[in-house]
Amino acid sequence: MDTFLIIVNIAVLVLLMVGLFMMQKKHVSFSKRVFTALGLGIIFGYLIHLIYGTTSEVTTGSIDWFNIVGNGYVKLLQMVVMPLVFISIVGAFTKLKLTKNIGKISFLVIGILLGTTAIAAAIGIGSALGFNLDGVHLTEGAAEKARNAQLEERVAGVENMTLPQQIVELIPSNPFQDLTGARPTSTIAVVIFATFVGIAYLGVKRRESEHAESFARIIDTLYSITMRVVTLILRLTPYGILAIISRVAATSDYDAIAKLGKFVIASYVALIIMFIVHLLLLTLAKLSPYKYVKKALPTLTFAFTSRTSAGTLPMTLKTQTKDLGVSEGIANFAGSFGLTIGQNGCAGIYPAMLAVMVAPAAGVDPTSLSFILTLILVVAISSFGVAGVGGGATFAALIVLSVMNLPVAIVGLLISVEPLIDMGRTALNVSGAMTAGVLTSKATGEFETEVYQQPDIVEA
Repeated sequence: MDTFLIIVNIAVLVLLMVGLFMMQKKHVSFSKRVFTALGLGIIFGYLIHLIYGTTSEVTTGSIDWFNIVGNGYVKLLQMVVMPLVFISIVGAFTKLKLTKNIGKISFLVIGILLGTTAIAAAIGIGSALGFNLDGVHLTEGAAEKARNAQLEERVAGVENMTLPQQIVELIPSNPFQDLTGARPTSTIAVVIFATFVGIAYLGVKRRESEHAESFARIIDTLYSITMRVVTLILRLTPYGILAIISRVAATSDYDAIAKLGKFVIASYVALIIMFIVHLLLLTLAKLSPYKYVKKALPTLTFAFTSRTSAGTLPMTLKTQTKDLGVSEGIANFAGSFGLTIGQNGCAGIYPAMLAVMVAPAAGVDPTSLSFILTLILVVAISSFGVAGVGGGATFAALIVLSVMNLPVAIVGLLISVEPLIDMGRTALNVSGAMTAGVLTSKATGEFETEVYQQPDIVEA
């Protein structure tokens, strides 16, 4: 009987995918297909949850098959992330227009990412204090106990390292190993390696221009091929979102979410306020926040459902260049750096909120100015090297709490609501990267206003 019901659920998913395909054939816009997939996934997943529960064999068996579409899509995106990061950064150096402003562009992108992360930390602190969040009274169930046991080894590695040692850990000793994503800091390591290759190219260009031109043509060719692969994968976005959000809605622990509802609400209030800050920054740059929201929403929706900034990178680059008018080189810098530096949600708001929640247990007054200023500084510095995948926020929180000498067990106590909050955090991370790209492009005069002003999203 269970097998039959699983087949029925699979058949329903296939029918919904056929419906999305028919919408594509009728030339329904990409954004409408994405939001249709999101809505259908929520309804379908919740019905599975309502009828079968989260732990039944029908639910787990159905989700296992759904993951072929959902997880398969995310893996395809992750497949191109490291090659795309490397080629994008090197390609930024090979573009003559960009090399004239390379220092200024790098400074602006990193400065905006770190600056917005500091603001995000302040907002997280304010939200935690405003909602009077207290980590002392959180209970540890079986799942939380198992989670904290898993974190013990990771905590030991973080606690035994000073902040300078953690910074040194970002530097690649074996870039080919980092190209496989072997370490939590692999993405920033690849960025550093690609930057050195780009600087070397500039040196060769001055002395051996013919060799430099040959290298530039190779990089341009590789970039074109890589982006073509990205385009092919992005066309699968509505189907991937449908399967992913169906899984989320079907397997979420709604009782646990209700128990920690205050923390969830406080987190999303902070995330929404920080997103408004992004829009205010764009407004100050004399750009329409409405157009930004309209064009960024499909990308932010995928980031929300997939919970991976790295997996969203191809969409981030496409949205910046094709829809928001950011120059290709700056989009490459902002998108790649945004994976590992200054993630507003995972490395800004989340660690700051947890630090405020556990400070009283360590005998620290979370309202003292010295604590708040120190926490904001630590959060901003620690935001270097946070992995742009699910779990990056945990890594960031462990670093911040250990540097501040605060209890780290709270990280494991929030496991039941972690996926729900991580969805919003990831979307905010991606918005931060795109905002940095738009503002930098505007400041350096490499911004295409007519592209930003166009009403429709460019199809992948």
